[in-house]
Amino acid sequence: MSDFARGLDADVIIVGGGIVGVSTALSLSKAAPGISILLLEKEDALANHQTGHNSGVVHAGVYYAPGSLKAKFCRDGARAIYDFANRHEIAAERCGKLVVATNALEVERLNALYTRAKKNGLEPQFIGKKKLAEIEPNVRGLKAMLVGESGITDYPAITRKMAELAGKSGTTVGLGVQVRAIEEQPNGVKISTTRGDFRAGLAILCGGLMADKLGKMCKLDLDFRIVPFRGEYFKLPASHNSIVNHLIYPVPDPALPFLGVHLTRMIDGSVTIGPNAVLALSREGYRWRDIDVFEISGTLSYPGLWKLIAAQFGATMSELRGSLSRSTFLERCRRYCPSLTMEDLLPHPAGVRAQALMRDGSFAHDFLIRKSTRCLHVCNAPSPAATSAIPIGAYLAQEFISFRDGIT
Repeated sequence: MSDFARGLDADVIIVGGGIVGVSTALSLSKAAPGISILLLEKEDALANHQTGHNSGVVHAGVYYAPGSLKAKFCRDGARAIYDFANRHEIAAERCGKLVVATNALEVERLNALYTRAKKNGLEPQFIGKKKLAEIEPNVRGLKAMLVGESGITDYPAITRKMAELAGKSGTTVGLGVQVRAIEEQPNGVKISTTRGDFRAGLAILCGGLMADKLGKMCKLDLDFRIVPFRGEYFKLPASHNSIVNHLIYPVPDPALPFLGVHLTRMIDGSVTIGPNAVLALSREGYRWRDIDVFEISGTLSYPGLWKLIAAQFGATMSELRGSLSRSTFLERCRRYCPSLTMEDLLPHPAGVRAQALMRDGSFAHDFLIRKSTRCLHVCNAPSPAATSAIPIGAYLAQEFISFRDGIT
């Protein structure tokens, strides 16, 4: 790391060592051969936050508005992730997902979800109550939708492999390098960090939970704020590793960007229950005791948060009850998997989702990409960003080339 202490110059600096930032580096190194890329990550390892704290699900693109970047990137990304994992001998399994309706309202929503999935180019199948009991003996529901394209993989391993490949094509990775300031100058950008100053012609900022902070450094018009939502999970005992054969999801509320408490088969063979969605008390608040008074005061003073709470007060209180009460959390899953007991809920690490919340209290449901004088900003890249990382990286590489050519 001695070179980083002195500072390096590059054609482009990418900030953020999650799967989106690393995929962008790899794509850009292919799209612009010979370009020098410097990727800066504040942690001592890649994929330490959202990439390394998710369920490992390869999403098929069921839920997203047809024609949106989310829908396109997810559909293309799932195929690309399976192919990448296969080529590089990284664990991946196309186990399929069952979205299970347990009451009449959910059946109605499931029918609408089926139509959306078809519009997104998928081939879902309806499963009746009897067939559901046959293929998933521990699951109960009135009706289910099988999405065969869904699966699971190891996203941190994929990120590390991408970084290795990018390194062979002109990317230098600097770990333990935290950005302190960004200065956009007439002929380039200077990024001041804990390991010195770095200069480049342009920068791509893939900061995830820190996206709005990086935007503020560039005087970007912030009509949003990143609000961190913690997703809490439990792990089932090893004796329950075969409790389900598919990923088991409830029918989500279409007004919310969260998918509800589900049973997830993990790539290591274990099964988790979760997540809920509660406000984290710091940007990287994986536990209730992780509190940053400055951060939470900023979040609580943001008008968009209170507009959201007013519009979704019932859902907000429901998620909070699920966080404070294991029995409430369990009952949500017992609606479709009644054999689970309180003793089955073992500790498991939580994740934190970076969600862009607009000033009017609405969520930014799609990817949000902005430009300042010398920087391309990935302001919102929520789930399914890991699944979609390869096409997102390719898209950002092309956006960068157009941006660069437009400036020069």
